[in-house]
Amino acid sequence: MSHESVWNSRPRTYGKGSRSCRVCKHTAGLIRKYDLNLCRQCFREKAKDIGFNKVCEHGLPTVPPPARALSPETRLDRAECEN
Repeated sequence: MSHESVWNSRPRTYGKGSRSCRVCKHTAGLIRKYDLNLCRQCFREKAKDIGFNKVCEHGLPTVPPPARALSPETRLDRAECEN
């Protein structure tokens, strides 16, 4: 039994080996959500065409500071808090 006859000798019908990118046939880094079946590299190339857009530049959600911290006139003085 040579190596060529053993390699891919059984069909891949389930698991990671059965799924690949629909564009480049790459099997690693596959995005399966929403039935995309794209590797992450192809997703970055095609995201705008599909309709995805970035929400934040750095990947972290932007949380605005509390309203009291924005304006100094709304801050309470220590004397006002004690009364």
